[in-house]
Amino acid sequence: MVKKISFLVLLSACMLIFMTGCIPGDGTYTTSDPAGFFWGIWHGWIAPISLIIGLFDHNIRVYETMNSGWWYDLGFYIAIISGFGGLSLTRKRKKKEG
Repeated sequence: MVKKISFLVLLSACMLIFMTGCIPGDGTYTTSDPAGFFWGIWHGWIAPISLIIGLFDHNIRVYETMNSGWWYDLGFYIAIISGFGGLSLTRKRKKKEG
């Protein structure tokens, strides 16, 4: 049991480090290579992590400002809606007895 918990903690830490490698606003984009649709999806998925890190580092943003425009927005909002809206669809409703 302890090995399983240790493995899960190690796996979670590795995933957190992996996911924060491409956070919006970290200065990796130039105007010749703006973030596009797929970067928008990725940034939407890691938005909660970006928000937490952005509290401590003022260079990190939730939303990439150097983006391709409408396509980036579409990808970002698709990921936000599917990620957070999907959670509410999986909750079970309590049935009223009586």
